[in-house]
Amino acid sequence: MSEHGSEPPALAGQVAVVTGAGTGIGRAAAIAFAAVGARVALSGRRAEPLEHAAEEIRRTGGEALVVAGDVSNPADADQLFDRVVGQWGRVDVLLNNAGINTKRRNIHDISIEDWQRVIAINLSGSFYCARKALETMRRQRSGTIINLVSMAGKRAGVISGVAYSASKAGQHSLTQSINAEERPFNIRACSVFPGEVDTPIIDQRPVVPSDEARAAMLQPEDVAAAILLVATLPHRATIDELAIRPTVQRETRGEEQLPKPM
Repeated sequence: MSEHGSEPPALAGQVAVVTGAGTGIGRAAAIAFAAVGARVALSGRRAEPLEHAAEEIRRTGGEALVVAGDVSNPADADQLFDRVVGQWGRVDVLLNNAGINTKRRNIHDISIEDWQRVIAINLSGSFYCARKALETMRRQRSGTIINLVSMAGKRAGVISGVAYSASKAGQHSLTQSINAEERPFNIRACSVFPGEVDTPIIDQRPVVPSDEARAAMLQPEDVAAAILLVATLPHRATIDELAIRPTVQRETRGEEQLPKPM
C-alpha cells in the first residue's frame, strides 16, 4: 500500500516491450501497459506511427522508448532488447504482436516470397524476440511473454490463408515451449487467440469486409484489455491460452477466395 492508502499501478516499475506497436492491437496494448505504470518500448518497421503512439503515452505522464526495426532480422531483434536493457535495465513483459498477411494467401496463389515473409515476421520474429528477452528474464527470474496468435492458429481457413495460419500455429507452439522450459525461472507465457479484430491487416484481405462488418468485430482496445489481464495477474498464475471472440459471429462464406474448378 502507498502512504495514501491506495494501491500502486499494477505494472509500476516494470518494463514492457511491444512489437508491431505503431497501429492496431500493438498500439492499444502499449498505451494500456503505460496506463498501469509500465515503461513501454515500442518496436515496428515504421518510426512515424511508433512516435505518435509514444507521444500519446508521454502526454499522460508515461515513459516510452521507440526502437524502429524489423523483427524478422535477428540483429534488429537483438538491438531492440539491448536498447531497452541499456536504458531501463530489465524486461518484464514482451508482447509479440508484429504480424503481416498478404493479398494472395492460399496454397493455389501465394508466392514463395510471400510465404517466406509471413513466416519470417510472424513466427521467426516472435522466436528471435522471445529468445533475446529470455536472457534478461532468466537473470531476473521473472517475466511474461505474450504471443498474439489468432483463431487461425487453432483452425486454418481460406480467409486467413496458408502462411498466416501456419505461422500462428507455430507461435502457439512457441508459447508451449516457453512454458515447458522456463517455468523453473518463474517465467510464464500465454497465447492470446483473438477472433476477427478491426485492424489495418483486414485491409489486406482479398475481399475487404464492409464498414458495418468491421464495426461488429473486436476492436484493438478489447484485445488490449485481455492482454493486460494476462500481464497483471499475480506471477504465481499462468494463463496458457486465452481466446476472445466477437459476441456476434458473422457470415463470411462470401469472402472466401477459392480456386476455380479445372
